[in-house]
Amino acid sequence: MIYFDSDYMSGAHPEVLERLVATNAEQTVGYGSDGYTQRAQDLIRTACGAPQARVQLLVGGTQTNATLIDGVLARHEGVLAAESGHIAVHEAGAVEASGHKVLTLPHTEGKVSAETVARYIADFYHDETYTHMVAPGMLYISQPTEYGTIYSRAELEALSRVCHEADIPLYIDGARLGYALAAEGCDFTLQDIAALSDLFYIGGTKVGALFGEAVVVTNPRLIPHLFPLVKQHGALLAKGRLLGVQFEALFTNDLYLRIARRAVGQALRLRDAFVARGYEVVGSSPTNQQFFRLDNAVIDRLKEQVSFELWGPRGAEQSVVRFVTGWSTSDEDIEALIALL
Repeated sequence: MIYFDSDYMSGAHPEVLERLVATNAEQTVGYGSDGYTQRAQDLIRTACGAPQARVQLLVGGTQTNATLIDGVLARHEGVLAAESGHIAVHEAGAVEASGHKVLTLPHTEGKVSAETVARYIADFYHDETYTHMVAPGMLYISQPTEYGTIYSRAELEALSRVCHEADIPLYIDGARLGYALAAEGCDFTLQDIAALSDLFYIGGTKVGALFGEAVVVTNPRLIPHLFPLVKQHGALLAKGRLLGVQFEALFTNDLYLRIARRAVGQALRLRDAFVARGYEVVGSSPTNQQFFRLDNAVIDRLKEQVSFELWGPRGAEQSVVRFVTGWSTSDEDIEALIALL
């Protein structure tokens, strides 16, 4: 089988794994108080151009979203997100389980507009009964989106401006942030992400690490007691050194972006091969996620040798599918898929 289901199908990138093996026998203090974690935090602050930012390493994406959203919001507040947003669809109600409603917004290919956000907030406070309702307390977006699309710098600036005018924080889910930074047409940097958001995270699980996400809080006053909140939400690793070693490796010698660039390049080769053979591309993703509409007969034939996901319910005759590349997607994988097409 050739696997294109997701970007966390394989273990760690060899350069990350080498560092884990090389440091395996060392003994360090736990919970992220070790030197590896501190060096990783410094490297991330430098890469973000945010020397005063709070950097905290957590074990996974769902725990990260649940912890940060619960930590920022007041008890009566909810979080604005696209109807397609990960927290609204694919996290089994983790945010709601912490007592906060996900307030969904219409979107275009996974992206919400500044106008939509501003209109929702204005309409909310123009309602005379708003005190009986869940207040919009923050905005959640992901970069890239669930559709593989990316927000431009101008779009991020507009969203940031709306949030600051409404006095709510902008939170960016960066589970696949590396692939957005490596995408064709990307006009923003990691420093822009840090400057335009109040908090975000840099995904490791889907970009070369065994596991782990790096939270960057550029406005530390939002969550003054982040560490105990991380522990309360089951997101704190006792062997915190394992996270520190991985992120130190990812942010040394440009590894994080090297991984992302290669995966995006493989995804675009895959997309071009589908297009050349007359298959329909769905959406306009420039990242490592690519979507196609295929006849069900083609899907069933490919499924005999290729693993990938249906993107939504199976249709009567055709269905939308998703192919995802990662650090371990080889030239041989792409060539074998092309031969099957």
